[in-house]
Amino acid sequence: MDGRPPHSDARHTAAHSPGGAARPDHQVTLRAREQATIDGVQHVASFDDHEIVLKTDLGVLKLLGQGLQIKQLNLEQGTFRVEGRIDALSYDVPPARGQRSRGTGLRRLFR
Repeated sequence: MDGRPPHSDARHTAAHSPGGAARPDHQVTLRAREQATIDGVQHVASFDDHEIVLKTDLGVLKLLGQGLQIKQLNLEQGTFRVEGRIDALSYDVPPARGQRSRGTGLRRLFR
C-alpha cells in the first residue's frame, strides 16, 4: 500500500479543480432525447413541463422541452432524473470576476 485510501468508484470520488479545491463530479447523460440523468445537482431553482432550471456544481443548467417530468431527485447525492421530450440543454455561466460582458454593439454606439 502507498498510504493513499483506495478508490472504489471513480464516479463517487472528488474531482480536483485547477485551484486544488475538491468538488463533486458533474455528469449529464442524455438517452434518446427522452431521459436525462444529471449528477452534481445542488438545487432545483424552478420547473414546469417546458423548462427546468438546476443549480449544478458547474453553473446553472436549463433543460427545455415538452412534457418534462422529474422522476428522481436526491440532493444529498446530487442526482436528478427527468423524462419527457428534451429539446435543449444550456448552461448559464456568469462572467468571471473583473470581466465585463461584451454585450451587443448597440450599447457601445449609444454611449
